[in-house]
Amino acid sequence: MALTAETESRLYRSLRVAAGAAAHLVALGFPAAVAVLARPGSSEGVWPVPIPLPSAPQFSFLMTEALLIFSPETSLLRSFSRKVRVRAHWALQLLALLCAFLGLGIITYNKHLNGKGHFVTWHGLTGLLAVLYAGGQCAGGVLLLYPKLMKNWTLAKLKLYHATSGLVGYLLGCASLMLGMCSLWFTTTVTGASWYLAMLCPLVTSLVIMNQVSNAYLYRKRSQH
Repeated sequence: MALTAETESRLYRSLRVAAGAAAHLVALGFPAAVAVLARPGSSEGVWPVPIPLPSAPQFSFLMTEALLIFSPETSLLRSFSRKVRVRAHWALQLLALLCAFLGLGIITYNKHLNGKGHFVTWHGLTGLLAVLYAGGQCAGGVLLLYPKLMKNWTLAKLKLYHATSGLVGYLLGCASLMLGMCSLWFTTTVTGASWYLAMLCPLVTSLVIMNQVSNAYLYRKRSQH
């Protein structure tokens, strides 16, 4: 029996709610799991230097929460005004950027202590690019606070480009995270089904964020033409 349009809409919404809830669980659980794995004495972890937690997962998944704030189904602040959600988005993004720079500094110092090369792997290169991109993205977000600086651009267009470029940066960060999970340290520490489960985490959040941005901006923009 064919589904009615109303049933399909309810099913689609239920799937979006379930996917968003899964993204929240990953955002909270994955960094904690990596923090446990990066135990004292790990040759590739960050514990040998005086920073208590690895920063790359926090960077990636703080960004997840910062973007999920605008989810119409699963935002933890959906009962608050958009102004409050925007401020929370800014706070989380700045915290994510701080973690990114901390992580970059930590791994650089740690490799210096161990006499290893810098940015010689795909993970290192994409990680550096992700950090630089995140810094540029945050700087570009200032234009949304002061749209009059861009006289020839409407606020709607600025929001569109900020959201889509932010999606690119988010996917870049997830790609760097996944490449890091292919490192010798991670594949030695996490084996079997656990490794595949870990790799699934950024894939899940990427799909959820892509769907959210597409529904909020890309599909809506296309329907206006």
